[in-house]
Amino acid sequence: MSKTAEEMPPIIRRDAEEKIRTLARGFPAVSVVGPRQSGKTTLVRSVFPQLPYVLLEDPDTRAFAEEDPRSFLAQYETTGAVFDEVQRVPELFSYLQGVLDRHTKPGQFILTGSQNFLMMEGISQSLAGRVGIVKLLPLSMRELAHAAIETERYEDLLYAGLFPRLYRSAIHPADFYSSYIQTYLERDLRLLKQVQNLSTFQTFLKMCAYRSGQVVNYSSLANDCGITHNTAKEWLSLLETSLLIVLIRPHHKNFNKRLVKMPKLYFTDPGLAAHLAGIQSADDLIYHPLKGGLFESLILTEFLKFRFNRGKESNLYFWRDKLGHEIDCIIEYQGWDPVPVEIKSGRTASSDFFKEITYWNRLSGNTPNRSFVVYGGEQSPQRAAGRLVGYRELEPILPYLV
Repeated sequence: MSKTAEEMPPIIRRDAEEKIRTLARGFPAVSVVGPRQSGKTTLVRSVFPQLPYVLLEDPDTRAFAEEDPRSFLAQYETTGAVFDEVQRVPELFSYLQGVLDRHTKPGQFILTGSQNFLMMEGISQSLAGRVGIVKLLPLSMRELAHAAIETERYEDLLYAGLFPRLYRSAIHPADFYSSYIQTYLERDLRLLKQVQNLSTFQTFLKMCAYRSGQVVNYSSLANDCGITHNTAKEWLSLLETSLLIVLIRPHHKNFNKRLVKMPKLYFTDPGLAAHLAGIQSADDLIYHPLKGGLFESLILTEFLKFRFNRGKESNLYFWRDKLGHEIDCIIEYQGWDPVPVEIKSGRTASSDFFKEITYWNRLSGNTPNRSFVVYGGEQSPQRAAGRLVGYRELEPILPYLV
C-alpha cells in the first residue's frame, strides 16, 4: 500500500503551512483546529520552532494554568508560545485576551486544540477578531503525492485513511482506529453534557459510518440507535464540530423542481468510517456496498482540504430533486454559475457517468467545459458531455475551489 516506516520522511509538508504563516504576520494569535491526530502539533512546531511549546494536557502544566492563569501567562508575555490543547484550560481564553491587547505583536501565540466544540467556544467568547483560524484535516492526496508516497489503488486509501501517523509508523490501521475511537470517546466527549451514554454514542458513530454518502434521515438514525430525533441532530452537530464528519448541504437552485432538503453525511477520513463499518481490509472494499460512499468522501474531503488549507470555508453542496436526479457535488464559484462534479468509483469510463451532468446542464445552461466527472481511473480526457478526471489528477477542478 505505502512505503515502509523506515522509508517514511520524518515530516510530510502540509499545504496549510503557507496560510498559517500569512495569518501569523497579521494576527496576534493563530489557532489551528482539527480532529485528533490530524497533524496540528507537528505542523505548528515545525512552522514556529522559535516559540516555547506548552502542552496543556500535562497535569502539572494544566494545574498551574488553572490555579494561577495570570502568572502562567506572564512567563510568555515577551516570548510568545505554542499552547497545545489549550481548550483543556478554558479560563485561559479570557486572560489571554488581555495579553493580546497589551502586546499586539503578530504571531505571538499559536493555539491548537482537538475538542473543537470547546476550542471555538472559547475563541468566539473571548478572542474574536484577535485570532486567525485554520482548520486542519488529515493528509490530502496532494500532500502524499508531494512526499512521494503512493498507493497502488484507491481502496488502500479508503481502508487506511489519511491520518499522518499511519504514514510515519508501522501501525496497522485497525489498531490505530480502535485507539482513536476510544480516545475520542473517553477524552473528548465524556465531559460534555450532550453525551451521557458513551456506549450508545459509539453505536451512533457506527450507524453514521454505514450512512456515508447518504442523505441524512434523522428519524431512521435515531431509531437505529434508540435515541430521540433531537438527540440524533445534536450528536451529528457534535461530530461536525469535531470535524470528524461533514454535512454537505443541498444546493438552493431548484429550476422549478422540488428538492431534497436534508444534508448528506460524509466522514472527513474514509479510513475511520471503514473501521467503524467493520471493514477488515482494502480487499473487502472491492465489492463492498459502502465503497461508493467512501470514494465520494475521499474526493469531497480532498476538495475541502484544498479550501481549508487556504483558510476558506466550504463552498460545496449537492443537488437532488424529488425525481431522484442528483449531482454529487456543486461548487459555488465566486459568484459565477455553480460547477457540477459527479463522483464515480468505477475505473472504466461509461457514457452513463455523464447522464446526470447532461440533465443538470440542460436545466441550468451550464456548459460541458465546466462540468466534471471524477472516477476511479487514471486518465483525464475531455468528453463531449464534460471532463473526465482521474481521482489522482484533480487539478482541472481545483481552480474552482480557490
